[in-house]
Amino acid sequence: MLMLFVGLILFGFIAFAEHKTTSRKVAGLEVYVEGVSDVYFVEEKEVIALLKNAFPGLSEPAGTADISIEQMEKKVEAHPLVRNAEVYQDLKGTIRVKVSQHVPMARIVRPLAADGYISTSGKILPTSPNYTSRVLILEGSRAPSLLREKDLTEKEAQLLELIRHIYQDPFWSAQISSLELLKNGEVNLYQQVGRQVIEFGKPENIGLKFRKIKTFYKKILPEKGWNTYARVNVKYKDQIICE
Repeated sequence: MLMLFVGLILFGFIAFAEHKTTSRKVAGLEVYVEGVSDVYFVEEKEVIALLKNAFPGLSEPAGTADISIEQMEKKVEAHPLVRNAEVYQDLKGTIRVKVSQHVPMARIVRPLAADGYISTSGKILPTSPNYTSRVLILEGSRAPSLLREKDLTEKEAQLLELIRHIYQDPFWSAQISSLELLKNGEVNLYQQVGRQVIEFGKPENIGLKFRKIKTFYKKILPEKGWNTYARVNVKYKDQIICE
C-alpha cells in the first residue's frame, strides 16, 4: 500500500513538472552564429527573421506546446549556408539558437551565371549577400557542371582531395590562386607569384606532384629566373617538363 502511495505521488509530481514545462511562456529569442575567422556568411538577424516568419508565436508570448524545438532546428538547418543548429529553451523561457556555418574552401566561377562555393565537407553552397570569401578560384570548361551537384564527396573525390591539399597548406593556399578544370579531367594551376601555367594533369598522386613543383621552385627557378618558362608540366612520373 505504501509503495502504491509513493508511486502515485511520484506520478503526480512528474505530470505537474511536464505541465509546467509545456505551459512555460516564450520569454524571447536569442541567436548566436559562430564566426568562421570572424566572417559571417549567415547573420543573426537573418536567422531571427527566418524563425519568426516560420513560427509567429515567437513574436508574442506563447506556450511552448505551440513551438517545436525540433522543427525550429530543421528550419534553420535548411538554410544552405548553415552546417548545424542547436535550439533549446532555458529556465527563463528564452529560446536560444546556436548556429555553425559551412566553411567555403573554393569558389566556382561562371562568366554568365551566379557563382557558388565548395565547402570543406564537399557541399555545394550558394554565394552569400553578406560576405565574399577570398578562396581558391575554380574555372574552366568543367567548372559549371560542379554546381549541378549538391555534394562532391563521391563523384569528385580526387578533385576535393586536391582542393583540400591546397586549402590546408599555408604555402600552397597563398601561392595557388586558381584551378582551371579541363573537359578531359585534367587540371591547370595558376599562381599568385610566377607567370607559368602548371599542368598538373589528373588530380592524382597529389603529394608527389606538389613535391615536384617545390623542386621547380627551389632548384630550377633560382638558376633560370622566374620568367624563363611559360609552362611547367608535372603530370608525368619522375619528370618536370619546362617550356
